[in-house]
Amino acid sequence: MNRSEVIPSLVLSGYALGRIAAQDAGNDAPAAQWRVLSLLEQAGAQRVGALATSARTTQPGMTRLLGGLERDRLVLRSPDPDDSRAIVVDITAQGSETLAAWRTEFRETLAPRFAALSDDDWSTLTRAAEILAAHTAPDSTGEAR
Repeated sequence: MNRSEVIPSLVLSGYALGRIAAQDAGNDAPAAQWRVLSLLEQAGAQRVGALATSARTTQPGMTRLLGGLERDRLVLRSPDPDDSRAIVVDITAQGSETLAAWRTEFRETLAPRFAALSDDDWSTLTRAAEILAAHTAPDSTGEAR
């Protein structure tokens, strides 16, 4: 595989792993739910518009998704202290617990696919994960670097 193919391959493989884990675990929650909870956990409370931009969805679509997450007590919407016309969304303790449980389920569901990897392969994957995390972590504005 040449350099120009590596990043797209990693992205597509990541999406595939997410679909496989959800299917194998019988988890029917939308992937967008996990993406939004992860964004909130990583970057903290955000305005609805900024969250929609980060999640690559429309503001009306984000508002609908947040309605369900709020009904499930996974997020809390409140007025922005700097602008009472705007709404800020934050993950709740229950949202963090639910996200942690999904990550555990995700890990346990996918573990058998990787059980036969050598120590060298695990070292390679570990380093790749560290590199990807360093290049996708949100900065102080909530945007990925």
